[in-house]
Amino acid sequence: MLLEFIAAIALGLGTAGLIMGLNFATGKRLPAWLMPASAGLAMIGFMVYMEYSWADRTKSGLPEGVEVAVTGSATMWYRPWTYIRPLDLRMIAVDTRRNRTNPAAPNQVMTTVILMERWMPVREIPVVYDCAGHRRADLHAGVELGEDGRLPGADWRRLQPDDAALALACES
Repeated sequence: MLLEFIAAIALGLGTAGLIMGLNFATGKRLPAWLMPASAGLAMIGFMVYMEYSWADRTKSGLPEGVEVAVTGSATMWYRPWTYIRPLDLRMIAVDTRRNRTNPAAPNQVMTTVILMERWMPVREIPVVYDCAGHRRADLHAGVELGEDGRLPGADWRRLQPDDAALALACES
């Protein structure tokens, strides 16, 4: 966040310097409002670009085996351009590199779900997907893996059969 702020300020100063140079080259014929307006528009344009490119930049930086299942978009009144094209602010990915199965419960896959949100730290949650039962259990304190492959203490949550994260975890 700090680096993007510094980059926006540098872009604004660079744009102001460019307009100042053009004004000097034209014999000071440009209107006085052009320099601050150009710097402001350049900074706003840069920030809009950074907001809209966040999801694509984040996806392209994910290692092989980490697949994005869901992307969450939003519109905001203080960002009026989001009414034209909603802004992707959060993603849920599945790290299929960490998939594990238990021979006693072959329809269950233990994996890691990665929650990513703009300006927030990345969170990783170990989960177990029941591929046949279309459900998910988060692995937290108090959940243990039994010898028979069951998860005593697990809070199973029903999922839709077409859930994207369930499909990613179960297909690998």
